[in-house]
Amino acid sequence: MTWWRALSISPFALQGFDLDSFVRATLAEDLGEGLPGGGHDVTSESVIPADAEFSGVMDSRDGIVVAGLPVAEAFFRALDPQMKIEMLVEEGAEVSPGTELMRLSGNARAMLTAERSALNTVQHLSGIAAMTREYVRAMGDTDCVLLDTRKTIPGLRMLEKYAIRMGGAQNHRMGLWDAAMIKDNHVLVAGSVSEAVRRARDAGVEHIICEVDRIDQIEPALEAGAHHLLLDNMSPETLREAVAVVTGRVPTEASGGINLDTIAAKAASGVNYVSVGRLTQSAPAADIGLDFTPL
Repeated sequence: MTWWRALSISPFALQGFDLDSFVRATLAEDLGEGLPGGGHDVTSESVIPADAEFSGVMDSRDGIVVAGLPVAEAFFRALDPQMKIEMLVEEGAEVSPGTELMRLSGNARAMLTAERSALNTVQHLSGIAAMTREYVRAMGDTDCVLLDTRKTIPGLRMLEKYAIRMGGAQNHRMGLWDAAMIKDNHVLVAGSVSEAVRRARDAGVEHIICEVDRIDQIEPALEAGAHHLLLDNMSPETLREAVAVVTGRVPTEASGGINLDTIAAKAASGVNYVSVGRLTQSAPAADIGLDFTPL
């Protein structure tokens, strides 16, 4: 008999993300499945009676933007399908410290075994959502849109990009497959910006993003067929100049050197988008706890 009792029954779904497989793999890692002596929670099995029941409350010790509660639910239900779970806040809600997020009651061993995997996920995703919301606010009153990047933890991209949306930003390309992004190394091999763009165009790529770091690269990129310009590491003044050259022919995106102190000026330069890698690369985990009471 395997350690898990059922597939998750959470309605949570993301395109390209297999929730059941993620839950199984994460729990298997924590339980040491396949390792000598692994495949079970030695502490809970030795200390907690098999029929013991707990009630629990997950709450936030920080002010956060909530993300990941349905995934946490799936961890608990994978080990106890009959567990009673009540969501107390909505995904994407901004809550103050001390806010209760979820109540649950059911098999004590299942709760303790799933606890860390559930908390790790909610802490990480809520941390990303909270930082994203902070950056959105720092942009000020502008039509510019905040984007993420591909600087994600391997295996967690779909979840992390989901957390970005909960924080109020939008997703850039999801991976290497859904758009061409021509950067300096591609240009180095192709010989020029225009040649790199031309090759992508001739290959039938539907959406071509081209990175430029100089004003004089803009016209060659556009003439070759770029659909989107990434303006890399430009000052707000240079960004305004670049936007004036583009004259709305394609969307423009500021990237590089963007933090909470610089984002407002770069967003106000007239670009359509600002992308920030640290939203997924460097967001701190939110402080979220789970306290149990025996029933």
